[in-house]
Amino acid sequence: MKQKNKKLSFDDYYTEIYPDNWKEVKEALLAAENQMIRACFDAPAAQTSEKILDFPKFSAELASLPHKRDKKNLKNYYVMDPASFICASQLNISPGDKVLDMCAAPGGKTLILAESLAGGELWSNEISPTRRDRLKQVIIDYVPKDIRENVFIKGKDGLKYGINFPEEFDKILLDAPCSSERHVLKDPKELESWGPKRTKKLAGIQYGLLCSALLACKSGGEIVYSTCSLSPLENDGVIEKLLSKKGDQVEVILNDVEFFEKTKFGNISLPHQFGIGPIYFCKLKKI
Repeated sequence: MKQKNKKLSFDDYYTEIYPDNWKEVKEALLAAENQMIRACFDAPAAQTSEKILDFPKFSAELASLPHKRDKKNLKNYYVMDPASFICASQLNISPGDKVLDMCAAPGGKTLILAESLAGGELWSNEISPTRRDRLKQVIIDYVPKDIRENVFIKGKDGLKYGINFPEEFDKILLDAPCSSERHVLKDPKELESWGPKRTKKLAGIQYGLLCSALLACKSGGEIVYSTCSLSPLENDGVIEKLLSKKGDQVEVILNDVEFFEKTKFGNISLPHQFGIGPIYFCKLKKI
């Protein structure tokens, strides 16, 4: 007799998704993260992808390095995942663009977007007050005052941007809340409470945020949708749903990206392959 309502474990769920290499993926998630140190708004403004894997692994020693400040009282470096840098760089901001970072905290991707502003403006949005305070501090610590005047910190519900600001933005980055399996694996309480319904619920929220972004984007504008999830439901699954319901409004821009492999609709960087990530992104153009 089959056991009813048996809870599918985290390992069982992801073994079904990655049947040939879940062991390697899991080991890479549990290992120390490879990070890059970026000199923001200074030479080099952004490291080239060829240099990314030359950066040292994140460690307690690296985390405790003192931040020096320049003559403008700005911190000299920001530590982040190279895959996140590559993802945010896909937005290709043009001079004068009005840009929305819909779920901006902790702020690393906002820094990359702000570096590309040229006469435009950036709305850096975070609905959580606690995370928004952290975002504010990152912008104060790293963004020069003359550029900071064009960066506007918002605390709005991302789901309402499409209704309240239709056709408002030239470029939108939606780094959506996601399963974040790396953090789940490293938190025993999170791992114990995890269930497949979590990723299904998140996929629904992500789809709503992406629909909002589509409404808020100008015709001809671009959206980069991203997560740090391994779940196809939260990645290609969200894009597939968007295309099935709103395919007449949007098209996928699929390119080869170094340190990423192509999926059906986007690109993903898996830590067991390149030592960075996981990060998934899909670039979209509003028709």
